[in-house]
Amino acid sequence: MGKKAGLVLLPMALFLHSRRAADGAKYLLPVAVIISLCTFGDFFEITKEATSKAQEFYNSVNLFIPKWLNMLFYSVQCISCTCACGSIFIRDGFKIASPRCACTFLGAFAAVTPLNVFENFFDIDDFAADSFFRFYSFTVWHAAAVAVLIAFTVCAYFYMRKKSKEEKIYCLRVMAIALLVQYHSKDSVIMGDGYNVYYTVFACVPLFICNIGVYTASLTVFLNKRTLYDISFFVHGGGAISVFFYFAKDSMSNYGIFCSYSILYFIFTHCVLFALCVLPTALRLYKFSLKRCAVPLVYYLVIVVAACIASAWVTSYSIDAGLTGDDIMYPNYSFTQINPLPFDVPEIFTLKLWHYQINVLYVLGLYAFYVAIFFTFYGLYRLWLLLYNLATKKRVN
Repeated sequence: MGKKAGLVLLPMALFLHSRRAADGAKYLLPVAVIISLCTFGDFFEITKEATSKAQEFYNSVNLFIPKWLNMLFYSVQCISCTCACGSIFIRDGFKIASPRCACTFLGAFAAVTPLNVFENFFDIDDFAADSFFRFYSFTVWHAAAVAVLIAFTVCAYFYMRKKSKEEKIYCLRVMAIALLVQYHSKDSVIMGDGYNVYYTVFACVPLFICNIGVYTASLTVFLNKRTLYDISFFVHGGGAISVFFYFAKDSMSNYGIFCSYSILYFIFTHCVLFALCVLPTALRLYKFSLKRCAVPLVYYLVIVVAACIASAWVTSYSIDAGLTGDDIMYPNYSFTQINPLPFDVPEIFTLKLWHYQINVLYVLGLYAFYVAIFFTFYGLYRLWLLLYNLATKKRVN
């Protein structure tokens, strides 16, 4: 975990010019690299014992990068990390600019801590399906997730609101780095243990609206482009918050108990994603205008079309590989294959792509449904502005 903290500290030190991050990186990060080199254990064993034809298929797909190449990448990462720390010594010398560098290191450490850490303390099989501690839609834990989303966004807003424009952007960029690290940390869990219903690297393809939102929102705060702000706020802000109020059918989810990896990963990534999407507007770094919604709507349409094609291809690929029945893979990118709503859409108009029949009516309805969510989100944003302006005028008077 200490070495992973470097994925936050080094960009802060080298590109965001943080002296505290630089001091933490050059003195503490090399120690973490050495510890990592001595304790990697079975880190490179990413496949399970194949007990079925489906598992053999999953293993063969997951090993698209062979073990020796993974080990090479690991070694290159360690060497690169050490060289980056050395470059900071060359640039800044041996002097410590701030004794608070240890706090910065601990903050980075906390931001990248693997979210499956709590699973070392319990066995999920010990909890019955109807246990109070199980996470399902519309339970106390679901309400707690919504509360966390609101609290995190509000706290981040009050922390940054009185900072300068440059400081606000700096904080947003650090959040984006932490989000990217945690988002990609799930990949080893997917290939090793399975995440929700996915057991292959196909689950890493960012074709869910929130998955691709991680990249879009991060690019937005780094590139500071108005078009990206439009897309991030209108599409991914609405998309990120919508799933907090409807987690889909419980039969489609595998969250485990409230502190399982799946739910902690979901809450962390979606809270930070939502904050990255809305805080630039809340902090007056950018203002969304409804007349600029055309590009976001086309952008989302492209995502849905790409998700349909990719989902159909993965399903057809698994059929060609010999999988049958429940073993056939339905990646369901952007929910284009499995309907999360509590009602079925009739297959009036279908389109066959390879071995898969696309329900065109369902996909069009899905697009319209999310567009409605985006406009609802915008309406709530306008309501918030109205209430904020009224409250501000009352205080002035």
